[in-house]
Amino acid sequence: MQAGEEFHGDGRRRRPLPKDVLAELTRMHDGLAWVSVTVTLSLLALTIMAAVIWWSPWVVIPALVLITSRQQACFVLAHDAAHYRLFKNRTLNDVAGRFLGSIVGVSMCSYRVVHRLHHNDLYGKSDPDMPIHGGYPRGRLYLLKKLARDLMGLTAPKTYAYFFGAPSMARPLDDTSPRLREEAIGDRWVVVLFHIGAPSIAFALGFGVEYLVLWLLPLLTSLQALLRFRGILEHGAVTDTSSTLTASRTNLGPRWLLGLMFPHYVNYHIEHHLYPAIPHYNLPRCHEELRQLGLLEDAEVRTIGQAAALIFDDPTPKVAAT
Repeated sequence: MQAGEEFHGDGRRRRPLPKDVLAELTRMHDGLAWVSVTVTLSLLALTIMAAVIWWSPWVVIPALVLITSRQQACFVLAHDAAHYRLFKNRTLNDVAGRFLGSIVGVSMCSYRVVHRLHHNDLYGKSDPDMPIHGGYPRGRLYLLKKLARDLMGLTAPKTYAYFFGAPSMARPLDDTSPRLREEAIGDRWVVVLFHIGAPSIAFALGFGVEYLVLWLLPLLTSLQALLRFRGILEHGAVTDTSSTLTASRTNLGPRWLLGLMFPHYVNYHIEHHLYPAIPHYNLPRCHEELRQLGLLEDAEVRTIGQAAALIFDDPTPKVAAT
């Protein structure tokens, strides 16, 4: 990896994990990555097939919920690839990441450029995610309006502009390698060509309406709301931005809810920011190692319900009754 391509672990952590533990946690296992990719894509395909075969609201509506969740799962795996942590081989890692990103409208290589800033300057002036998670709580009505706009598809253009690297145009990128910049430009055309070719093929085969309803509709609506809500749960309404332990949040909850909202263990977000070299399947163990060492005692580790209460809270100071 060249200089200007790395993701930095946060130097503000109190003390690191033991070297032998960290070495084991950062070890990559292609077999586990293949399981994640295969299960995600298979579940997507089976859900779409079921909805097409039994085309009725009773099947299509639950299918849309699951499709939205698995579209986000594709994004999460593309995120792992952006960190070079999906497959050991760089070429395979990038091909898989670009494919998983492209089908959900994300240029993985462009996202890699932008996402480095989020990791390397969390809550700083160069953090491109500040417009998403900064400033919370802003009141229940504010967030509900934002989510409603997402569900109406009004924010999709801005979201996909972000994933194409738009924020980076106004951000300092002096440390980004030339190779990353070139790969980002080329990858955007792959995404564009996919989203021209996919609907063209679907309409040619007589499945145009199904494509629009089952794929494009959730991409532009429910996925937007889910990405926003998850992003705010991960970083919004935090207690202290001076440390990753308090500027990021690990969200805990029932397995079924985590599977829908935080696929592939992306709920362990403190752990991910502390050690971005740890692949997704090792994050639960990382959490347990940190917990046993007492390193998460004052960290932002909450249930989804507790975190949601914080981000929906009224920012107006409450005056005690007299």
